[in-house]
Amino acid sequence: MNKQPQLMDLSRMRDILTPHLSQISESIFFNSELGIVRGDHTVFRLLMRQKPPFTINDLNFNLQERHVTAGTLVYIGPGTIINPIRLSDDLRIFVFALFANFPMPFAQGQMPSAFNGQVRDFQLPANEADISTARHILDTIWHVVHSSDYHRPVVMSLVAALMHHYDHLFRQQSDMQAFSRSREQTIFDRFIQLAGQHCAEHHQIGYYADRLCLTERYLSTVIRQTSGTTAKDWIDRALITRIKIELRHTDKPAAQIAEEMHFANPSFFAKYFRRLTGLTPMEYKKQP
Repeated sequence: MNKQPQLMDLSRMRDILTPHLSQISESIFFNSELGIVRGDHTVFRLLMRQKPPFTINDLNFNLQERHVTAGTLVYIGPGTIINPIRLSDDLRIFVFALFANFPMPFAQGQMPSAFNGQVRDFQLPANEADISTARHILDTIWHVVHSSDYHRPVVMSLVAALMHHYDHLFRQQSDMQAFSRSREQTIFDRFIQLAGQHCAEHHQIGYYADRLCLTERYLSTVIRQTSGTTAKDWIDRALITRIKIELRHTDKPAAQIAEEMHFANPSFFAKYFRRLTGLTPMEYKKQP
């Protein structure tokens, strides 16, 4: 049976939510182009409960644990794997999702910088006025899509306004971070991004030092001083996460995974996995 992690696309979302629509219809809307959730937690919990994990690492975004609190605007782009660690009992979320069929309201080259594909995810601590603006735009979209004369160009314009609002706040935060962030923190952030992208092919720090135009010794020092953890530990963490997903959610034999993850041989792969997890690959795969 194929247990490959699945993309959380419109079809899969519909399959998950349709049996529950009678309970959540007042707070959820979706069609072939977009989806909206207004102040409900049921939808999020239903989606988060799905196994295998879906693609859109604890609440861990791309190797880094995040604590999302009330009054936060969050963007999650394609390619992120989300595994929630803990959800509060009073969780209420407002979500706006665009599906592949939605016609983007921007000409080529004019996409707001926060959504141009260079940033996979971000969270923005926002004040009450910023939250209120986002809520007003979302509420207006909600009313338009429920009107009898639903007019797509109006929705496209409102979507553009919402994206511009997020982009404005994103650039404000980026400017503040650029002013206050040290060179060391910038190096660490870039290293974590590279490790998440290339750990399967490159297990050693030398590759990442070359990509960052640094010596191995300097990169190692910066990572340890910035995070309290060695660069090799971060690479191992990213690699083990990838391996666990392959073992748990695909039917690939360990030898194939070892080859795809660029290990010298299956025996070395098994020893590496056991050293870091305390289990053999097969013991992990057979866990409930």
